Amino acid sequence: MLTQLRQDHANMARLLHVLQLKQKTLAEGERPDFQMMREVVDYILDYMSGFTAPLEQMCTEQLNTRAPEANGLCQRLSEDYRALNARLARLSQDLDMILMDAVVPMDQFSEDLKAYLESHRAYLRGEREELFPLIREHFGEDDLDQLAKAMPEGAEAELARLQQAYPALYAEFREAPSPLN
Repeated sequence: MLTQLRQDHANMARLLHVLQLKQKTLAEGERPDFQMMREVVDYILDYMSGFTAPLEQMCTEQLNTRAPEANGLCQRLSEDYRALNARLARLSQDLDMILMDAVVPMDQFSEDLKAYLESHRAYLRGEREELFPLIREHFGEDDLDQLAKAMPEGAEAELARLQQAYPALYAEFREAPSPLN
């Protein structure tokens, strides 16, 4: 289960890298591939609602029972997740407007995208550095197996969906490094 989580983090970091490249293009005054950005944002929104949110809820419930001292961390990660999701939803709406040729201030969009990328990386770092060690400490093999069985399909199924639904994005994803910072 923890191996799966680490792989999911690596995959998300690669997607964030693809978005970061698009943000840099935009910050340099050039027009990035907004349709590909839309695909990345759609994918991340789907992934967060279908995998991240259920995982966080299950882990939080079990950790709050087994390690009450983790309550503050779980609450902070939950709040960070909601803020991250709201930021991403705003970016999604802006991308819709851009793709419909509406006037959207590109400087502001670029800054919003940059802030989202920083927030998402910080969220992943918080999970990796704080939540994962607690899971490792307080969950036995049986707990991890039960958690894995209760989870929606993980990274492999999501990547297969990505490859089929968004071939151009998948090609860029495969080329992206796997930064975990």
